[in-house]
Amino acid sequence: MRRGRSILRFLAIAAGAAVTVYPLLWLCTATVRSNTELFSGAGILPEHVDFSGWRRAFSSYGGQISLLGAFCNTYLYAIPKVLLTLVSVTLTAYGFSRFRFAGRRVLMICMLATLFLPQTVLYVPQFVLFTRLGWVDSPAYLPLITPAALAGDTVLVVMLMQFIRGIPKTYDEAARLDGCNSLQTLWYILVPLLRPVLISCGMIQLLHTVNDYMGPLLYVKTPSRYPLSVFVKLSMDADSGFDWNRVLAVCCAAMLPQAVLYFAAQRFSTPEAGGIKE
Repeated sequence: MRRGRSILRFLAIAAGAAVTVYPLLWLCTATVRSNTELFSGAGILPEHVDFSGWRRAFSSYGGQISLLGAFCNTYLYAIPKVLLTLVSVTLTAYGFSRFRFAGRRVLMICMLATLFLPQTVLYVPQFVLFTRLGWVDSPAYLPLITPAALAGDTVLVVMLMQFIRGIPKTYDEAARLDGCNSLQTLWYILVPLLRPVLISCGMIQLLHTVNDYMGPLLYVKTPSRYPLSVFVKLSMDADSGFDWNRVLAVCCAAMLPQAVLYFAAQRFSTPEAGGIKE
């Protein structure tokens, strides 16, 4: 009876995995098919392998835009944004979780209220602000990076607050007895324990940044500075018709670094990796 349940559980998991993985496999194999074959069936294995889509994916657009250039542009602002996010949300969550100060409750309510504020209503005031600051089309991508230093990602702050509250305060007291101040306690005691959730926050921010289309569309005006999200859209040429194998090859190449980082981070995102054991 128990063996039968294990077999049924395994079959259910395998079926769910197949449904989840099938679109990804189809995407990878679709990059080596022609347009005609793409719309002739939903199978995974191609009948005729054609690498022209990959060759055209790495071609430039007007001499200023290329896939490799878009990769460099994307991570030129994505990496600093992730690092600034981790620093700012960690400090904010640490302050709200471990300290009592005047106005703490009001500030926390204001912060939580931003969770219910749609991002679309912020585009106009943010664009006006960054335009007056002269940051639009900044070579350093300041409009995309700077908000990360102000702990604007409330969801990540709340996530870290819940984890910090789960760490006994006796750790902080022991650190103070050893002569640590607040920042030293955070760096030497709490951050190592928070490593799994910090990696998760970093991955969430990285995926959001790489997939963000409206931000670069509003604040990046020079074609040579376009990131991947804009390049993927530009790869769809509506005037001459879509070469879908080229479009899918661009999408597959844009997705690959995030997929590699995600699987590489799995070994560091478990409770045991952060020193927390049952």
